[in-house]
Amino acid sequence: MPFISAKTDFGFKKIFGSAQSKGILISFLNAMLYDAQPTIEDLEIIDPYAAPSVTGLKDTYLDVKAKITGNKTVIIEMQVINVEAFTKRVVYNAAKTYATQLRPREGYSKLNPLIALTITDFILFENTEKFLTHFVFKELEENFEYYNREIELVFVELPKFNKELEQVENIIQSWIYFIKNAPLFDEIPEKFASIPEIQTAFSIASRTNLTLKELEELEKREMFFEDQRGAIIKSRKEGIIEGQTALILRLLVRRTGEISPEIQTRIQQLSLEQLDDLGEILLDFTSQQDLIAWLESVSR
Repeated sequence: MPFISAKTDFGFKKIFGSAQSKGILISFLNAMLYDAQPTIEDLEIIDPYAAPSVTGLKDTYLDVKAKITGNKTVIIEMQVINVEAFTKRVVYNAAKTYATQLRPREGYSKLNPLIALTITDFILFENTEKFLTHFVFKELEENFEYYNREIELVFVELPKFNKELEQVENIIQSWIYFIKNAPLFDEIPEKFASIPEIQTAFSIASRTNLTLKELEELEKREMFFEDQRGAIIKSRKEGIIEGQTALILRLLVRRTGEISPEIQTRIQQLSLEQLDDLGEILLDFTSQQDLIAWLESVSR
């Protein structure tokens, strides 16, 4: 009974945003937002794209949206790839969702608090080892909070959570473990037998419970994310190669004099490993003949 990943937008919405997900989402949000206290007693899962249209506002990227106890709105985004200006997008989504609560001519008193929960499959905050962080508006020097916690930002960074199954100690860690590792199992781990909400989450995540159309959609999303990861890795590697090539060319010019365009092209075609080798051996070159001889040796 293999399980789908909650780290894709399709999987996350299926598990946490479906009609049968109410109990799951209450348990998950109480764990992430309220230190596993039963603060949220009820909620309403709503269409995350049903906010009033405002001319000039950019699209919002959300996976799940809910009204919770206390008339608060929670928006949730699962993000696998660290795209440019992602932290700004988080703030934009929160501010837009908060502002678009009001209809024309409604007063500000109609605005209700908003919590933006963002789950990332990459490290966002290098200055802390905590995998769960919670931000509110505070006075800079005296550290007191702004009125009513109108907007809160909560982040879960999956790579910072590295516990094995037998090390999981509480409901907070159990949910993070589920999101990070569910596809690794063929059946529901006995560890979660006492947590009915996580058992239900595993049941929804079972591939055997998906329709053919849902399986096709899931495959498309998984392929998309793999392609995106591959493109990022490729561009980073190309950037490293480009920078290293430029450095080596400068060193060679200082060592042996101007390099012909033909030789430059041959150097630019070297792999990263070959560039590393050239960077070490070029200090032994006394002329361009040494460089040419080395290039001939690696091209054989």
